[in-house]
Amino acid sequence: MSVSVARVPTHSASKYLQQLAKHWSHKMEVTFSEEEGRIAFPNGVVLEMRADSETLDVALTVPEGEDVDRMRGVVSSHLDRFAFREAPLTFDWVTAPRA
Repeated sequence: MSVSVARVPTHSASKYLQQLAKHWSHKMEVTFSEEEGRIAFPNGVVLEMRADSETLDVALTVPEGEDVDRMRGVVSSHLDRFAFREAPLTFDWVTAPRA
């Protein structure tokens, strides 16, 4: 399992979190509030998001056998669509150390 994290600078983090969660809620298991969201993909990938006034923090957990780079791209491209006025957003993905 691989965990990728990114801190995305934006003053519209809550708005984008909610838009993405609503967008994927018809296809995936989604829970969200104004500050936090969790999206579980059918392939076992989990996206967790946390919004504050300055950033959107994202954590992407990808199981073995799934394409980490592709999933990073799926998340960032979808968020960029909602952030079209300030896109492209800055995603400095890093692999989180294993616990």
